[in-house]
Parts: sequence; C-alpha cells; structure tokens
Amino acid sequence: MQILRIDSATTGEQSVTRKLTQKLVDHFRQQNPDATVIERDLVADPLSHIDGITTAAIRTPPETHEEAVAEAYPEQRAVLDEFLASDVVIVGAPMYNFSIPSQLKAWLDRLGVPGVTFKYSEAGPEGLAGGRKVVVASARGGTYDNDQIAENQESLLQTFFGFIGVDDLHFVRVEKTGFGPDAIAAGLKAAEEKIAGL
Repeated sequence: MQILRIDSATTGEQSVTRKLTQKLVDHFRQQNPDATVIERDLVADPLSHIDGITTAAIRTPPETHEEAVAEAYPEQRAVLDEFLASDVVIVGAPMYNFSIPSQLKAWLDRLGVPGVTFKYSEAGPEGLAGGRKVVVASARGGTYDNDQIAENQESLLQTFFGFIGVDDLHFVRVEKTGFGPDAIAAGLKAAEEKIAGL
C-alpha cells in the first residue's frame, strides 16, 4: 500500500491542516504498518504555476515533445504518477480567501490530464482515476455550508476529484479556527473521531 500526503498550508507548526494530515497518516499506517508514505510539501518544495511548457508536458504525448517540453516532462509526470500509484491520498487543504492555496491548485493542475485521468465522449465526461481513497484535511476560520456562495474550497475539491473519477472521497474538517485555541482544540477532537471511522 502507498499513502500520499500533500501539505499546502503556509503557516508551519500553527497549521491545523498539517496536524490533520499527520493524524491521518498515523491512522492509516496503524491500519497498514507496511505502507509506504510519500510526502509532498507544496510550500517547502512548491510546484510552479503551469505555463505553456508545463501544460504541453502534462497534456501532450511524449513523442510530440520539443526539447524544452521533453526536459520538463519527467518532473511534471512524476506528480501525476505518484498520485496514480497511491492507494490513499491525504490532501491538506486550508481555506485561503474563500478557496484553496494556489500551491494546491498548481498540484491539481497536474492531475487533470485528458485521456489519463478523464475523457470525454458523447455521454459526457468520464473520470478515469478511481480506485483510490482521497481524504481532504480541511480547515476554515469560520463556518460554511457547501451551498454558500463564498464556499469555493471544499466544493472545488469535491467537483475536481469527482470529475477525475474519485468516488471514495472524504472530508475531515476543523472549522472556527479563527475563533481561538479552544475552538481549534474542540474541532481537532471532533476530527479525530471522524478519522477513527475511516
């Protein structure tokens, strides 16, 4: 079994989502002691935002690549390959300004690959990246419902992962992180109970 841990919070040890991703890794390793854990810290080792070269590397066949695209291809493809090779993917996703951190969006941009993680047909889009469990570790300063116009964090992730075929998707969240230490502690306790049921 392979577990992939993605962290995107910029707040270091103060990050609630980093606490959650660690608790999730510990939980799944307890269930699977021989699991391999791959960690990708998008703050310590950020991915660039996509440009013409990286887009071509991600989305076009290798045999069509010109020199600059061919040079970029291995690093870009590695991001997708480690996702596809993982049985459990843990995604640390704090809400920043009503959405996700741009570092995390850059990671998602490398997963949406036509013909690999999704395809189109007359019947509409079809996701091809099922067969793995994705758990989103979410933290938000206030409280939000997913139908609120300001909620563009969890809803974005739910839409994206659903689009590429992930149907085993879970959210473990701590809300009211802006309300102070007591609210955070209560949120983490509730999150631990949810993690225990995964």
